[in-house]
Order: sequence, then structure tokens, then C-alpha cells
Amino acid sequence: MKNGCRLVRVRRLRREWGEGVMRISEGVVLVVAFAFSLLFMAAPPASAEESVGSADSELALLTGYGITHRGFGDTRTQVQTVDLIGRYGWFLSKEIGAGSWFQGRHELLVELPLHLVVDPKSAVITGGYLLGSWKFTSLGSWLPYVFAGGGIVYTNMDLPTMGSSLNFSYQGGVGLQYLIRPDLALMGEYRYLHISNAGTATPNEPLNFSHFLVGVSRFF
Repeated sequence: MKNGCRLVRVRRLRREWGEGVMRISEGVVLVVAFAFSLLFMAAPPASAEESVGSADSELALLTGYGITHRGFGDTRTQVQTVDLIGRYGWFLSKEIGAGSWFQGRHELLVELPLHLVVDPKSAVITGGYLLGSWKFTSLGSWLPYVFAGGGIVYTNMDLPTMGSSLNFSYQGGVGLQYLIRPDLALMGEYRYLHISNAGTATPNEPLNFSHFLVGVSRFF
């Protein structure tokens, strides 16, 4: 009888948690839609002098999907996520290599990620990332970029193969922005993301993700 009551409580908690994550997901969609509308409506088009080549910073909002690669390294668990990432970029240099194929700018990226886990259970991965980036500026309205870095994340997945809720990450990726006006760009991005506790606890199954993201960026 006690086992039956305990099972009912566990099922009820799982259902309530799942409903909570669904409400959060709906809220994320509304926030993304609202933020995109603000970015598009906030100001009239900038002049050519205020383009990426002379911008001091950028704000971006990305959303997308992530999945682990079982069998890659020591990853054994499939984890799928719905992602929302806020990004602040600070340009560290003026344009370098003018006229060459690698013409571009150094940029420091600070990100606040929210990865909503939808498989194998409902959970959250969140924290902070610090990344270095190179943005190519020689292709007119097209702005390819590369980036790499790391950070610290917290998760409440409680996987039996992960010995800690506090974990570390490193990552790298490529992206492409397209200027729809001098101060506003649409963007698509791929990144590889590794999460593990770096041997600070046992067990320590790493999670090796691919994330596919789209978003919008505003330059200032």
C-alpha cells in the first residue's frame, strides 16, 4: 500500500514538473517573440557609418535545438534540449586585415543560456558562457564568424551517470549573419558543446551536444 501511494506521488510530481516545463517553454516563446519585435521596431535604420565595421557592441537572441551524440567520446545518454541564449558581444578591435579574405574584428561574447531538457526527462541546464569570436567583414551583408570558449552550468537532470549538478563546459562553433539593415542581422549558428564535472565527482559521463540555432542580432 505504501509503495502504491509513493508511486502515485512520484507520478503526480513528474506530471506537475512536466506541466511546469511546458509553461516555461510557452513563456520562452512569448519572450522570444516580444524581443524580436523590439529589435525590429526599436529604431529607424542606421546610417552606413554605424555598420558592423564601426559598431562597439551587439546584442543577440538565439533559439534552437540540441541533442547529444551517443557513442561520441564517453557519452552514452541521449539528451535533447530546446534552447534560448541571450548574448552580449563587445568588439575588442577595429577592422583588421582590410582588403584581405580574413578582414574582420575580434569580439568577446558573454552568454546566458537556458537549455530546456525535454528528453530523457524534463529539466533545465543554465549558467554562463564566455567566448572569443572572430567576425569576418569582407563579404558585404554576409558576416561569417567562428567562436570558442567555455563556462559553468547547473542542471537538475539528476542523471545517475552524472555525479554533480554543477558542471563545466567548453564549446566551439561557426555562424553566419545577414544584415537586413546596417544595424540589424538575422543569424544561423552551429555549435558543439561539451558538459561534464571535470572529474570533480563520480560518476562523470560527459554530454557531447550539437546545437542548431537561429536568431537576430542588433549592433550598437
